[in-house]
Amino acid sequence: MLVKYVNAQGVALPEIMFWRQAVSLPLLLGWVFATGQTAQLRSQRRKAHAMRSVMGTIGMVTLFGAQILLPLAVATVLGFTTPLFAVILTALVLKDRVGLWRWAAVVLGFAGVLVIAQPGSAGAMHLPPLGAAAGLLTGLLVAIISLQIRDLTRTETPLSVVFYFALFSTMILAPLLPFFATAHSAQVWGIILVLGVIGTAAQMLLTAALRYGAAASVLVMDYTTLVWTTLYGWLVFDQLPPSHTWLGAPLIVAAGLVIAWREHIKLRRLQAVEQTPPA
Repeated sequence: MLVKYVNAQGVALPEIMFWRQAVSLPLLLGWVFATGQTAQLRSQRRKAHAMRSVMGTIGMVTLFGAQILLPLAVATVLGFTTPLFAVILTALVLKDRVGLWRWAAVVLGFAGVLVIAQPGSAGAMHLPPLGAAAGLLTGLLVAIISLQIRDLTRTETPLSVVFYFALFSTMILAPLLPFFATAHSAQVWGIILVLGVIGTAAQMLLTAALRYGAAASVLVMDYTTLVWTTLYGWLVFDQLPPSHTWLGAPLIVAAGLVIAWREHIKLRRLQAVEQTPPA
């Protein structure tokens, strides 16, 4: 909501992204030195952090772009395609066996996307094609980034994952700042500062959730985002999603829940096997 709001006040997307990340650095460093946790920033995997930062920066472009171009609720629903892409990546990249239930969920979810986007119909005029593409690409990129984060958190602390993402992405975005930065009022600067603070806290919580919580549980909790973005879109921007969004959204959410259910069953089976004593 804050990204969409400051953009409406004339702040360009590259500048929003830069300050979103740059504000994180003093906050994280202040916390580290105040609590004496400097050891948490030690890392032997700087290259992996850099790769995650590149993907994360691209992901911010599509995520924030979708939020700016689309009603907030629509951008959120398209972002719920992450579990669908995660299933596809699991099958194609990790060579994991994907059963009928999860493939059926993928088909159901993308059917929901077609209902929302309505390609080739008059309803599609409600959704800018670039915004819809950014929303779908966000789903794919978040799936990839989630795999990167889960890999990093095997050896890295949530604090180091967030810190190095802020550091490397700020370095990536800094060269763009002279071309996009403009003068702002004190109110807009204040909102930009709040955006950075809230974004840092959210990134810490998400990273910790992916490390300590089951992926299925994290996914289910993420669906509450739709309630908040619908509310913000209505109260702040006087903007509600097109009616066909409410037809497609349940299909995407249902697909995600089916995938979460099957992942939960798979995890329980693996745990049962691991706990079975040898004969």
